[in-house]
Amino acid sequence: MPQTRRVSELSEAEAQAELARLAERIANADEAYYRDDAPEISDAEYDQLRARNEAIEKRFPDLVRPDSPSLRVGAPARSGFAKAEHAAPMLSLDNVFSEDELGEFVARLRRFLGLDDGDELAITAEPKIDGLSLSLTYDAGRLVRAATRGDGRIGEDVTANARTLADIPNNLGATGWPGRIEIRGEVFMSHDDFEALNRREAEAGRKTFANPRNAAAGSLRQLDAEITRARPLGFFAYGWAAASESFAPTQTEAIRALGEWGLRTNPLFARHDDVAGLVGAYRRIESKRAELAYDIDGVVYKVDRLDYQERLGMVSRAPRWAVAHKFPAEKATTQLEQIEIQVGRTGTLTPVARLKPVTVGGVVVSNATLHNEDEIARLDVRPGDRVRVQRAGDVIPQVLEVVDADRADRGAPFAMPDECPECGSAAVREFNDKGELDARRRCTGGLICPAQRQERLKHFVSRKGLDIEGLGERQVALFASKGVLSGPQDIFRLRERIEAAGLPDLSQWDGFGELSARNLYQAIEARRSVPFERFLNALGIRHVGEVSSGLFARSFGDWQSFWNTVECAAEAGEGSEAWQDLTSIDGIGAAAAGALVDFARERHNREMLDDLLDAVTVEPAESVARSSPVSGKTIVFTGTLEKMTRDEAKARAVSLGAKVSGSVSARTDYLVAGPGAGSKLRKAEALDVEILSEDDWLDLAGA
Repeated sequence: MPQTRRVSELSEAEAQAELARLAERIANADEAYYRDDAPEISDAEYDQLRARNEAIEKRFPDLVRPDSPSLRVGAPARSGFAKAEHAAPMLSLDNVFSEDELGEFVARLRRFLGLDDGDELAITAEPKIDGLSLSLTYDAGRLVRAATRGDGRIGEDVTANARTLADIPNNLGATGWPGRIEIRGEVFMSHDDFEALNRREAEAGRKTFANPRNAAAGSLRQLDAEITRARPLGFFAYGWAAASESFAPTQTEAIRALGEWGLRTNPLFARHDDVAGLVGAYRRIESKRAELAYDIDGVVYKVDRLDYQERLGMVSRAPRWAVAHKFPAEKATTQLEQIEIQVGRTGTLTPVARLKPVTVGGVVVSNATLHNEDEIARLDVRPGDRVRVQRAGDVIPQVLEVVDADRADRGAPFAMPDECPECGSAAVREFNDKGELDARRRCTGGLICPAQRQERLKHFVSRKGLDIEGLGERQVALFASKGVLSGPQDIFRLRERIEAAGLPDLSQWDGFGELSARNLYQAIEARRSVPFERFLNALGIRHVGEVSSGLFARSFGDWQSFWNTVECAAEAGEGSEAWQDLTSIDGIGAAAAGALVDFARERHNREMLDDLLDAVTVEPAESVARSSPVSGKTIVFTGTLEKMTRDEAKARAVSLGAKVSGSVSARTDYLVAGPGAGSKLRKAEALDVEILSEDDWLDLAGA
């Protein structure tokens, strides 16, 4: 991945620009991997992207974006299956890549829990299976639902398919299981079964699978359960959620119980008392990697005591009490045949390397993203070059370096186009407030650019957007090609626009009938009233994703108050009271506020939004905790808290419906001050803000 400068050398503006690029790149990768079973980048590149993002956020904590990859997991479920909401989110795991990082992870656990070096902290280790995550709900010991991860909150109901797996019992055995429990694990396919399946697919003239994980995912997600039954899939149970009652005090005893109930658990699972034991487990599991019948891509460590797990809790996308220790990547050399330019939803021009197919770790790969022109310049990569590529479990690799840069017949350096290949509009690199150049080149065509228009509309109607059933990628492309859909406002006038264009009634179009046309119109009508958070996210404004949309919705309550503030900030500029109202929300930075202001300043955006609001009603956000005495209040924490960490205090405040701000202003309701409070305390006193001690805060929060 592009790392033209060390994180320690980045300016704040450079860091902000790179975090924006990383957020977009990782979001696209998540959707391809979790939803489509068609990964676009290698595990190694994905891990490096996340590691780079985490390192920048650690150095610049005030720049953490509301749509940061550190705040989300997975991707929305595909159509074709019923939706299944998990009783508790299916989270991802943070990664470590070295023994030193593993030691730092354990040290963080001890600090959070307040343990001394001599206090026991047992941690389990087990192989990280490279498969498809699955959640099994058992009610009174009977399997009642199986669901894929999806976006971590809502997955696909694949119960009929899961019942065909020998490793998944329809009824739990033994005794001691809770009345209701979600058991979680990984579906996989063995190497031998994968090779046999691909031989059969090739002999039948069908497309083969890239690797065992894709084969497992594709086999489980068949609409015909008999196809799943015919494909040998395995399942390892590794955890649980939402148990109706406690059934074990430790991870070790819980995993033992899962095995006793009839679920298959990994025989390499073991408990260890110190970092040395964990390092030894990692080395042993890595040494067995080639001998195992299934793919693994690392080792997972989990705090053994469940009461410690509960205390540690989680960050937005991952538990604090677990981490994955990833294996090193695999490498190969091949020829870069050409560089193509793709235009993304936000207008970003992304160069893509088309490679001569090469096998890396048993998988044939032929594409790699080159990110942007700075990365191309750093690598000095040109069509015709032989390049070293890296892969760690997926299809598309990372280009590491050119290996024949000194050959005599090498072509000229590759130059990024200064015009959009889709619409011919200027493609420019933007400057930030300090006059520094953005790493990305963007098309300036906006909605007139076919690539952006369709991608933005796809996002608008997608599950992350308004979630209009029956209006997907194919239908958006069709309506756009007919000239009846050029903006989101046109969706709610689709019937009239078809008639005005002199086209036949929708029921007469290829792919439609009376029933499907009626269902589509009904689905559109059902979205004329839409929640604030979903509406804002659907607009696809740069730097304003699901997380930030939720923060804005909970902070402002109703759309008009929010948009009035945005328009005031657009008119008055940075530093204005309206600007401070936007940026004072904990988790919202200048990038999101600036993107909203830029959006509001564009005339065509305002016109589109006015037309859209004529067609839809934006529902006010629901209060998080209406009965809480701090619901809707703005709270600032400062100094050292002694009875809980500041992170725990902030999490508690948000759960009670409060707004947590990082700075004191006249709009602050409470300042919670611990020992060592400094400038924030003085400012609060000057502004006559109510000041609470930690005990006062705990009483108010009911803790």
